[in-house]
Amino acid sequence: MSLPAPNLDDRRFQQLVDEAKRYVQQRAPEWTDHNVSDPGVTLIETFAHMVDQLIYRLNRVPERNYLAFLDLLGVRLFPPAAARADVTFWLSAPQPEPVVLRAGTEVTTTRSETEEAVAFATTADLFVVPCELERLVTGAAGGAPADRTDDLFSGRDVPAFAAAPSAGDTMLLGLSSAVPRCAVVIRLDSKVEGIGVDPRQPPLVWEAWDGTGWSPCEVDSDGTGGLNRPGDVVLHVPATHTPSVIAGARAGWLRCRVVEPLSGQPFYSESPTVSAAEAFTIGGTIAAEHAETVLDEVIGESEGVAGQRFPVSRPPVLTDGEPLVVQVSDGTGWQEWSTVEHFGGSAAADRHVVLDATSGEFSFGPAVREPDGAIRHYGAVPPKGAVLRVRRYRTGGGRAGNVARRAISVLRSSVPYVAQVENREAASGGVDGETVEAAKLRGPLALRTQERAVTVADFELIARGAAPAAARVRCVPAADAGPGGAAVRVLVVPGATADTGDELRLEQLVPPREMLATIAASLDARRLVGTRVLVEPPYYQGLTVVARLRASGAAEPARRAALDALYRYLNPLRGGPDGDGWPFGRPVQFGEVHAALAAAPGVSMVEELRMFPADPITGRRGEPVNVLEIAPTALIFSYQHQVTVAEGA
Repeated sequence: MSLPAPNLDDRRFQQLVDEAKRYVQQRAPEWTDHNVSDPGVTLIETFAHMVDQLIYRLNRVPERNYLAFLDLLGVRLFPPAAARADVTFWLSAPQPEPVVLRAGTEVTTTRSETEEAVAFATTADLFVVPCELERLVTGAAGGAPADRTDDLFSGRDVPAFAAAPSAGDTMLLGLSSAVPRCAVVIRLDSKVEGIGVDPRQPPLVWEAWDGTGWSPCEVDSDGTGGLNRPGDVVLHVPATHTPSVIAGARAGWLRCRVVEPLSGQPFYSESPTVSAAEAFTIGGTIAAEHAETVLDEVIGESEGVAGQRFPVSRPPVLTDGEPLVVQVSDGTGWQEWSTVEHFGGSAAADRHVVLDATSGEFSFGPAVREPDGAIRHYGAVPPKGAVLRVRRYRTGGGRAGNVARRAISVLRSSVPYVAQVENREAASGGVDGETVEAAKLRGPLALRTQERAVTVADFELIARGAAPAAARVRCVPAADAGPGGAAVRVLVVPGATADTGDELRLEQLVPPREMLATIAASLDARRLVGTRVLVEPPYYQGLTVVARLRASGAAEPARRAALDALYRYLNPLRGGPDGDGWPFGRPVQFGEVHAALAAAPGVSMVEELRMFPADPITGRRGEPVNVLEIAPTALIFSYQHQVTVAEGA
């Protein structure tokens, strides 16, 4: 969007009127009637009104010129970006025929008295394909698979793994059809329990065959406790699931594989068995975005001249999807005109348009008079009377779409057999459109970098422009980047919405591959020749705080307030001394954690405090420290703080 100029007709004159009245008291004390009904006061207000306009316009000229210069430099406001979330549709019961949810199916959050519902729409068709169990194959690590289907369907107890299970043992389930993006229930029964494992953390992973290898399945719930008892395992099958031939049978294959246990984790001493098994589809998952799609919108009629502009009816326009196309009617059909960044390389016959995404305005190429007097057209001109339409565009976006996990729960579109909808992870990627003030700050930086990545600030500026959904970007030069062979490391932290308060999960802080790839491609086009760039997430150093507090009142509210204070202060996005995210490489001091707890509402005393470094992936905890040092490429991450509170005496 072109940077808007200030409103020069904004008129304020009360200060001038008051000052004139003070001069009247000094110069003409005999004039005592200062009410608005006095003709002299009317004259004062008239002159104040005129002077105020002159002063205001004079003071605003430098700002107007500044914005005009930025406009000439090509600085445009960044449009908003739409939040995305994977939405799971749960069926009321297994269906014998596929259930189809078409692209554009609308789901929303719950509307409250203070907040409007936030609407999302699915981005592709979802096919919830029915299935049933047809094959059971088991195999020991390194051994040949054995088909145990007949034993299973005859009611015998089938050992899931080898008699003495080891890492690599597998149990394969052949479904009647592939079920990509579907939620599948595996219902198992057995007469002999697997012995030795912790049912809360079994050393098992579930996977699906994708045609070239095994892709992990997300386990929604495991009612069997790691095949320890009869129950249901609910799996979310990846989109790459495809039928294949294994052990001589063609099916949609899933497998349960034994893995090496973590340190201290118990392991199977005897194989679990399966005496009955079935499988059925109970739902499916598809991506949805906080945006609406507008199809075949007529935006105007051409006048046959250069430089025409046509706005859409519902700005802003989201540009992070497929390229936008403007269609021009030639009387016999529709010609497609593609969008380009600018008209600098457009010839007179090129069907090009430029989109201002924030205002939603499409511009056709201008005609420029050359020094020799000739007229040069930058881009073709639609013929007079031609109807113009946009085949498809998306509108919406903004931070409002970054809703928490399971906030999406209302199915706005009517779909048979769907009983419930939810987002299992928080929506992310929603960014508001850029403000004029932000563009004024960005303009000088863009002028200095000239779209080249040379300094640390250049890398960070270009990365933020490539991925506005990134909450934080940090460029670490070679001297501080550490081992790895990259001259420059660009660390990316995505935006995340906590499920409760400021308590984030580690997986929420891992940027999507698409975001990293977009930043890497943008930097690769602008880096200096020979500069190696690595774009990655930072290392998250876990910290567990164990504290014993005394409350001034009730214990539970004080405990919750203390935990909130810890998760808020030790937060990579909104924590730290300044509240804008924990600084990269900044150590954690014992005293500042003590102060954060002591300032929590309801806490009267911190009786004991310990800080433990922790690995947020394995859960291992180190020895207590008074100062936790972290690397320049690392951020702090709150991991399972433990706070006990005693009520005040």
